[in-house]
Amino acid sequence: MEHYAGLDVSLELTSVCIVDALGEIICEAKVPSEPEALIGFLRGRQLAIGRVGLEAGPLSQWLHAALVDAGFETVLLETRHVKAALSAMSVKTDRRDARGIAQLLRTGWFKPVHAKSVSAQEVRALLTSRKLMQGKLLDIESGIRGVLRGFGLKVGLISRGRFETRIRELVEGHLILETVSDAMLGARAALETEFKRLHRELLGIVRADPVCRQLMSVPGVGAIVAITFKSGVDDPSRFRRSRDVGPHFAEEVPVRRARRHRLDQQGRRSDGTHRALRSGERDAHPDGAHLAAEELGARRCEAPRHEEGARRLGAQACRHPPPHVGRRHQLPLE
Repeated sequence: MEHYAGLDVSLELTSVCIVDALGEIICEAKVPSEPEALIGFLRGRQLAIGRVGLEAGPLSQWLHAALVDAGFETVLLETRHVKAALSAMSVKTDRRDARGIAQLLRTGWFKPVHAKSVSAQEVRALLTSRKLMQGKLLDIESGIRGVLRGFGLKVGLISRGRFETRIRELVEGHLILETVSDAMLGARAALETEFKRLHRELLGIVRADPVCRQLMSVPGVGAIVAITFKSGVDDPSRFRRSRDVGPHFAEEVPVRRARRHRLDQQGRRSDGTHRALRSGERDAHPDGAHLAAEELGARRCEAPRHEEGARRLGAQACRHPPPHVGRRHQLPLE
């Protein structure tokens, strides 16, 4: 008889629950969240474990890779499906979550998640660290502007290369402001150095990758967008059709189509939006979204004209059609 092991992973300990094909609990335990401990526990039960499942999370890919190498059929469970399935529990604990995951494995009512390759995880770590450095660098610059603004010192529009010189010009003669600005500019310089180092590392990966170079041949696609897209796709064979890639990145696709000639299509983003890719797109085209919105708004604001040239806008034009449009004769109400 096959058995199923559900793992509820936390930072220190992992709750393990093993059930048989009938749903009966065979054993439960708390095991350290280390691959060797988990593999030793599963092998020590002397049971025919058909499938091991754990919820997708920060530690999941690391443990998933070790369990697969050890010979266990291991699957990552989609987080939202697990949450929906376990939401009926009146009391939520790690032990009960492990039981629920084991039952999901037994029944097959789950959606597996693709486990990224090691190279894709490394690129993702570089992208995340670079974005973090960039955010902190901008926070420090904004903080300096905010401190000086309270004393009537306005930095204004300035290039990144002349930012430090401009700040030192403004605080000259102010002892306290010089001390504050020296500390913050020193931190800014250190962050900028490390940010550029990570950026150069990413550019080196892009130059050596033929797929990224081909993606960059598309107008408007730069190095960051190309490497983000490639690491997000990771394994192209997991997509049956090319049009499935867009919804994977939560591309704006119509979720409600109009009947006949009504233009009532709405595009929404799903909960699984790939924020890193969207952020890269904004970096490449900072004004693209605004220009598209303005163009769409301009098209929607076009209204029919009367023969005299007067313009009627919006719903008013629908309620009161132009005089040259014929109406059906209506019988007077008695």
